[in-house]
Amino acid sequence: MRHALPAVSALALMLACSPATAQARLNIDAARMNEAVRVLASDEFEGRAPASPGEEKTVAWLVEQFRAAGAEGGGPDGAFVQVAHLSRTRQDGPATVAARVGGTTINLERGPEVLVSSDRPVNHITVTDAPVVFVGYGATAPERQWDDFKDVDVRGKVILVLVNDPDFEAPAGDPVAGNFDDKAMTFYGRWTYKFLEAGRRGAAGVLVVHETAGAGYGWSVLQNSSAAPKFDIVRADPNAERAPFQGWIQRAKAEDLFAAAGLDFAALKDSARRAEFRPVVLPGLTMSVDFGQIADRVETQNVIARIPGSERPNETVMYGAHWDGYGVGTPDPSGDKIYNAAVDNATGVAALLELAHAFADGPRPKRSVVFAAWSGEEAGLLGSTYYAANPVWPLETTVANINVDSLLPGTEIDPNVVVIGKGKNQLDAVLARHATASGRTLIADPAPQAGAFYRSDHFPLALKGVPALFPAAGFTGASADSRDYVQNRYHQPSDEWDSTWRMDAAAADVALIYAVGRELADSTQWPEWNPGAEFGPARDRSRSERP
Repeated sequence: MRHALPAVSALALMLACSPATAQARLNIDAARMNEAVRVLASDEFEGRAPASPGEEKTVAWLVEQFRAAGAEGGGPDGAFVQVAHLSRTRQDGPATVAARVGGTTINLERGPEVLVSSDRPVNHITVTDAPVVFVGYGATAPERQWDDFKDVDVRGKVILVLVNDPDFEAPAGDPVAGNFDDKAMTFYGRWTYKFLEAGRRGAAGVLVVHETAGAGYGWSVLQNSSAAPKFDIVRADPNAERAPFQGWIQRAKAEDLFAAAGLDFAALKDSARRAEFRPVVLPGLTMSVDFGQIADRVETQNVIARIPGSERPNETVMYGAHWDGYGVGTPDPSGDKIYNAAVDNATGVAALLELAHAFADGPRPKRSVVFAAWSGEEAGLLGSTYYAANPVWPLETTVANINVDSLLPGTEIDPNVVVIGKGKNQLDAVLARHATASGRTLIADPAPQAGAFYRSDHFPLALKGVPALFPAAGFTGASADSRDYVQNRYHQPSDEWDSTWRMDAAAADVALIYAVGRELADSTQWPEWNPGAEFGPARDRSRSERP
């Protein structure tokens, strides 16, 4: 049986690690952190949805709090705010999706059978009689000696792609087993990667074949959210980065298309687990897609604060947490329709404020420390994606990005520290050293198949090569409290602050990640991605640009 550590003794031990960490004891205040969660999760902030009155209240309050903590503006020109320009698309009318082969038309119904949308900022999408190509898992991973596309040109074609990674269903002893981290989904397994790759390669469209086991959720989850607005950052050339349409197709309907073209879907799926797999054209089959949408632009705001470094101010250690929630939405059985987002992620933002206090009141860090409260995480990592494309502080000199998302209230410290993406880079060793000193142990994500590493705000910067650390608690299911939260309150109106809450354990977690950031800020080390990590090549490229 796992035993929790008493909060006071564990925190005292943790803060005895070093003089610099000891300084944090005076400035990481569990009661102040709890009050910040109470305010942010109050009904007055209306669930903190981007581009809503709740955003304006949230941003104004955060700017005031960072300033009071002793930080300066870390955004453009010394401001506390970075405006993120977003493209929004919404369904407008029905969609026609049909395949033709040998004079026969196969109609696909939007919703029950196929889902289509577009990130291109246009009001109508039309693709006519495009050839269809099966590209296996659609992965190009040179560090894993894998390329599903080979030399096949898919420009102007609709690509069909399997969900998850090539080794997801590989039996023991299969040549591909373990090549994509076994059950721990990599970026290549995420639908977001498959959509991006289709856009980069000039495809006319991309449909991911849905299977519940590989996706991690049923078709109803996709269908229920399909009518919601889609957001993307405003791109200089969206046609070069986004396919005309993207979406999902039920496996049974994909099997129908393969059969109509004289192919065996199951056999081709098995063949896609081999490194020698080559794309397969569905002979004689073409696809046409036509739908309208409303395209416009909106703005949202990242709040960015900074403590300038005393010796190397142009080198940056970053902490990030998203301030947004789901706003006002569908009422629950009690009639509550405000998604207060207390654990996810008012707690993370409260942690940022405490970290700002600790760094501002402690010894001046040698490197600069940046605190980024991101917008739009729940809508698709929008604020952090915008920053990654428009960084205020150069990414090649950003030492590390420490992500804080969903800390649980309570007084007892879990002796296990869950690390999402454990083993991907050298930051684990820094965290482990400080955790061990406080009697705690690092453990890996207990549900790696969910791909949580690719679903939080450190990820867009990781794609650019910035090493990321994501110690997590609330939504991992690693403890009884976490499982209860996921089952009963996660992304529900019931994720509310409670007057019985105390944040002693969360404050200990904040002290731990303060110790990591303080070590990095006062050192000359540059943590790197471990061999085989998919983000290593991007860091290698950025290293050549480092002064």
